[in-house]
Order: sequence, then structure tokens, then C-alpha cells
Amino acid sequence: MGNSLSAVKCHHGVIATLLLLAAAAFGQVPGEARDAAQWRTWQSGHDTRAFEQYLRAQGAGDVAPLYQLLRSASDWQRCGAEPFAVPPEALWPAVKRTLMLLKALQAAEVVGHFEVVSAYRDARLNHCAGGSAHSAHTRAYAVDLWLEQPAPGLCDFWKARGQPWQMGLSRYPSGRIHIDTAGYRTWGEDYSRASAWCR
Repeated sequence: MGNSLSAVKCHHGVIATLLLLAAAAFGQVPGEARDAAQWRTWQSGHDTRAFEQYLRAQGAGDVAPLYQLLRSASDWQRCGAEPFAVPPEALWPAVKRTLMLLKALQAAEVVGHFEVVSAYRDARLNHCAGGSAHSAHTRAYAVDLWLEQPAPGLCDFWKARGQPWQMGLSRYPSGRIHIDTAGYRTWGEDYSRASAWCR
């Protein structure tokens, strides 16, 4: 009886996933459910265990859900890329450094709840998505965030404590916040300091 019940539950789970995927394809599923279905599909063909283990060992495994940390770029589909990407292992220390900065921002109560909407991108996807030729995203130092609440203290943190972190900070017209640890600087929508959010 127990085995039969398990089989039925498993069968229902498979059907539910297939229905979500089908609905997602037609744009009829809320964003969160669509992301979950997309993530399950992608993860089934990609091994993320070593990356997860590295982040946990470095104390950075609890900063954001794995599927967010592996999001590539919002334009991945238009660019013929994949929605998620594991950075090359040589770049994992860069990922850790930026995640530790995010932990510091949360500990200082500078930012509250956030969602990582874009992280590592290879050079081809970055170019197609309109990223800077020298983007920290291609070196796994950068994350783009959507903040649940405004964070007026970000500029103050950047000015007071950003240099030791080599913190890069920008806010885009969409409202997304870019944070990296690839150099102490700030810039605006035209990639210059003249239009920077923190001046």
C-alpha cells in the first residue's frame, strides 16, 4: 500500500511539473511558479553540487536561493542563451567575495529582502544583453538586485565602507541595483560617473 501511495504521489508530482511547464510556455503561470518550473528543468541537466558545496564551505550559501545566484541575464532567451549558468570554478572566489558583501549590507541593515535577478554571464551573452565590454558580470563579481524596499543608506555605505570591499555600485533606470567587488567606483545609466547615483 505504501509503495502504491508513493507511486501515485510521484506520478502527480510529474504531472504537476508538466502542467506548469506547459502553462509557462504560454505565459499563463505567475512569475514565481514559472521560475520554479524553469529552474527544475534546467537543473535536471546541470550539476550544481560542487558550486553549492563551495558556497556553503565559505559561509556564503545562505545569502540567496541557488536559482537566483545562477540567473544569467534577463535577455537570455532573446540572446539564444540559457536562463541559468554556473560560473567557471576559477571565478568562484569572486562570487564568494560579492556574496559576503551582500551579507555585510544585510548585517548593517542597509538592505532588507532582495532578489538576485542577474549574476554571472559569459562574454557573448553579456554583449548581446547590452552589458559593458568590461562588465564584472563576466568575471562573476557582480549581481543585479531587485530590492523589496528602498535602500537610501546604500550610498552612505559605499562612501564610508565601499573602498575596502572594492565595491562598485549603480542604479539603473529600471530600478535594479548593481553591486560588485571589482573596483571602488560608481556610475550611472551612461556608464559614467557624471550620471552616477552616488556622487
